[in-house]
Amino acid sequence: MKSIKVSLIKLHWILSTQFGFDPRLCFRSLRGLPAYVRDLIFFRKSYKGKIRLTPCLNDRFEEGGGTRNEYFWQDLLVARAIHDAGPVRHVDIGSRVDGFVAHVASFRDCEVFDVRPITSEVPGVVFRQADLMNPASLPLFSGEGYCDSLSCLHAIEHFGLGRYGDPIDSLGYQRGITNMVHLLKVGGVMYLSTPIGQERVEFNANWVFDPRRILRCCEAAGLSLQKLVVISAANGPLESAIDDESLANLALENYQLGLFIFVKLDTK
Repeated sequence: MKSIKVSLIKLHWILSTQFGFDPRLCFRSLRGLPAYVRDLIFFRKSYKGKIRLTPCLNDRFEEGGGTRNEYFWQDLLVARAIHDAGPVRHVDIGSRVDGFVAHVASFRDCEVFDVRPITSEVPGVVFRQADLMNPASLPLFSGEGYCDSLSCLHAIEHFGLGRYGDPIDSLGYQRGITNMVHLLKVGGVMYLSTPIGQERVEFNANWVFDPRRILRCCEAAGLSLQKLVVISAANGPLESAIDDESLANLALENYQLGLFIFVKLDTK
């Protein structure tokens, strides 16, 4: 039964995001049609002016805002953490500009690196087109690091799968993490979120990582895990223990979002 549910969720995602047909939205719109006709007739009785019909048939069945999804929680939690930490320079890698980046730009300047071009001018945001799998894309800097705070939210799982025009590379996530750590100063903080659970490649959408793979990769690059927050639609954000047993149990789940908070160590 669980596998059928997972397959239906995946089918819905493909139909709605790739082919523009959302069966669930269609059903809700049909459900809202009788109420729309009733309300139109009632309104027409008291208003004789010109009416342009613009049906919004499914909004009555939605909550007043989307607070259950993982993007909402990761954007809120990391933006608040950056606000409280007050870093000198914050760099973001590939996170949503209309979500997390907008949150951060509301209270401080930041830089955004993305493999795709961003041509808009946004107050407080400096955009740089860069492929983080390629060290040549990194900015030149002197000293021990470029920034003391770095975020990569719901992005590392796409590296190397070609979804955004990036080169195909099965180790793209690993190269990306290594290059991000290179940008970070010793003692700097990296906020990294990615799908975790039963490890698989959903080509060309994303990886779902065993959380232990992310931990090994980041530790090899010189990071130390400070906190792991697991975000799910059912439970919202919950801080997880980071011992071997807890990580192994997380790797048995089908899908959750892992928000890893690392600090860069002095490995010299």
